[in-house]
Amino acid sequence: MSGSNGKGSRRSVLVTGAAGYIGSLVIESLAADPRGLERIVATDIREPAAGDLPGGVTWVTLDVRSPDLGDVILAHHIDTVVHLAAIVTPGPGQTRELMYSVDVEGTKNVLDACLVGGVRKVIITSSGAAYGYHADNLRMVYEDHPLRGNVEFAYSDHKRIVEQMLAEYREHHPELEQLIFRVGTILGESVSNQITALFEKRVVVGLQGSPTPFVFIWDRDVVGVIEAGIHGSGVGIYNVAGDGTMTLREIARRLNKPYVTLPPGLVAGALSVLQRFGLTRYGPEQVGFLQYRPVLANDRLKSDFGYTPRRTSREVFDLYVRSVQPQRAGR
Repeated sequence: MSGSNGKGSRRSVLVTGAAGYIGSLVIESLAADPRGLERIVATDIREPAAGDLPGGVTWVTLDVRSPDLGDVILAHHIDTVVHLAAIVTPGPGQTRELMYSVDVEGTKNVLDACLVGGVRKVIITSSGAAYGYHADNLRMVYEDHPLRGNVEFAYSDHKRIVEQMLAEYREHHPELEQLIFRVGTILGESVSNQITALFEKRVVVGLQGSPTPFVFIWDRDVVGVIEAGIHGSGVGIYNVAGDGTMTLREIARRLNKPYVTLPPGLVAGALSVLQRFGLTRYGPEQVGFLQYRPVLANDRLKSDFGYTPRRTSREVFDLYVRSVQPQRAGR
């Protein structure tokens, strides 16, 4: 694993998934401080709302699976691609097959388009979910830990498959440099996702016998590492997480909410029944998601890649709490 290749800064960048939460932050930040970038091209299947596209950014409405992606890369002389497009939490009616086609086949399309277009470097956001949620996970998970993403959890499974594919491309296409970030739980002032939904209930529910540790990363730090990858020469694989952890009990205390623990078997059975009747989109696999959370070690991010997250897990969570308190007061 290497943090430098000596080839210097990039001149043109294309970002997939640019309408997503992190994608929009990356585009906004690059436009505000391009640092010598000659072209910033944003792509997504969704178009930005009127007035939301920053100046200096070219928008191309494009599905990440489109065969036209290579032509877009060639037309704009792209030398760096930031691949963010993925389905993290499926919406109503989004099937496992659709998720696979976007997450896995879409990534393959991006890699092939990079080769067609002569891209020098691809930056890909993977996830700590690629390690999987397993009872025998080490206390701290480093980058050389086996990737065992759970088959029953689509996002985790797909990230594992994608990383296996990336390893094959590194072997057969070394001319395309790879920088892979395995990102922890993202929090910020306006984050709303499957994780924050756990914190927004009147009662924080945990599992008996499981501390359920969370390692958070500030959304602006995720943008920061991506920008460092664009402007710098870093390659390799890095966990992206803040320092320290917070258990669900500590999270409940910080939120001033009751904390209740339930037997894992009871929760799994209840989720199975509720899912069968269409009353929840989450199934019994969510028990493992809470029981065996991998805690990402960020040592190599700091020592090898040279980026130290600006906020710790607790500091990020405090920021999140301060941002949602006014919303609660207005209810």
